[in-house]
Amino acid sequence: MASISETNGFRENGKKPLAGKVALVTGGSRGIGRAIALKLASLGADIAICGRDAAKLSETEAKLRETGARAIAIAADVTRGNDVAQLVRRVESELGPIALLVNNAGMGLFGPVHEKSEEEWDRLMNTNLKSVFLVSRAVVPGMIKRGGGDIINISSLAGKNVFAGGGIYCASKWGVQGLSGCMAEELREHGIRVSTVCPGSVATEFSGRGPKDATKVLKPEDVAHAVAMLATQGDQSFLSTVELRPLRKA
Repeated sequence: MASISETNGFRENGKKPLAGKVALVTGGSRGIGRAIALKLASLGADIAICGRDAAKLSETEAKLRETGARAIAIAADVTRGNDVAQLVRRVESELGPIALLVNNAGMGLFGPVHEKSEEEWDRLMNTNLKSVFLVSRAVVPGMIKRGGGDIINISSLAGKNVFAGGGIYCASKWGVQGLSGCMAEELREHGIRVSTVCPGSVATEFSGRGPKDATKVLKPEDVAHAVAMLATQGDQSFLSTVELRPLRKA
């Protein structure tokens, strides 16, 4: 993929840098995922988003099409292998081969580990970690066959740091870091880059640890900017991890 220019995300010849590329964004109907999908569409990509909220999916799909991008929204549970297989088949049938996968689907559950249930553990791990495995596994064979691609996993600074009440959430994001690093080593010889974006606190509907001061948190668009940087780096470049923090400390 070509490098992004300094002017409005276009190359000097006026061509959008992701023109002709198909991107799949999981959890793409709201928050960070929605911002990422809109950003990639503005750079010329055709976009598939998935999620569980049909109304939000439809709303975001309409916004994507307003950019001029080809776009589809698919209701899917990315913690289920059959749903994922059907999702990938439909995206590639309707839009074409997936060149860029953004594993963004995620949730938060916070509190002391000893107060959490087995059901909560399973639900969070399935959403935050198992989904990354399932969707990547479904997309990678095609990328290998075509000799390249990008997988960008939305992790968290909680995947590198610990805090009281963050036990199972941190465990899931540390898992994303480990999985991503191993996949990167396995796939780079095939021309496939696997990267992580690790944001701090972001102003979204995400189930966090309490109210957030809007002046001391990131915006979803900040995360989308980091994803765009990874997606438009030069062919010979491999940015493996981006750590993203609010400028002002809470």
